[in-house]
Amino acid sequence: MLAHYHHDDLPEGLALGNLVAVDTETMGLNPWRDRLCVVQLSAGDGVCHVVHLHGDYAAPRLRALLADPLVTKIFHFARFDVAMISRWLGIVCSPVYCTKIASKLIRTNVERHGLKDVCRDLLGIEVSKQQQSSDWGVAELSPAQVDYAAGDVLHLHALKRQLDILLVREGRYDLAMACFAFMPHRAALDLGGWADESDIFAH
Repeated sequence: MLAHYHHDDLPEGLALGNLVAVDTETMGLNPWRDRLCVVQLSAGDGVCHVVHLHGDYAAPRLRALLADPLVTKIFHFARFDVAMISRWLGIVCSPVYCTKIASKLIRTNVERHGLKDVCRDLLGIEVSKQQQSSDWGVAELSPAQVDYAAGDVLHLHALKRQLDILLVREGRYDLAMACFAFMPHRAALDLGGWADESDIFAH
């Protein structure tokens, strides 16, 4: 794995293709209170670009890529990341593919769908979560933090390939695509105050 560390935006001229793995690191789980600190991206080639945001969220190249309708962004738990990106970068991140939603739709024989669990079960790869509670608001990320951030997007392309095979086999691919298409709206509902305890689809 090769990780490139960037401050405040992606470098000019960088092309990552039409399928990009994305993850975020934040100061907490509340998008209105806790700021977005890091966005990491990979084209699935073993190379990761870690963008460290220091409070300047202009990031024109990063914003353009995340909002590009011709680029599918692969996330694990897209609902959170898409809401954070909307809140702090001011864009609608679409289209997306969520490996966690795909896992929940197709792996109904298991209870755990975290990135570590899905990577172990489908790829035979152990993903370290040692830096998960790290302080991402520091002025300069440590090498361990950069490596951790990069590791969170390193396997998403491979996971998508395996999950797609299972979704097609079990006849749930179209359902998954519909869920992914709804993701920006689910994030907007979260930001608008309709969280889990306010299910508008309930009776």
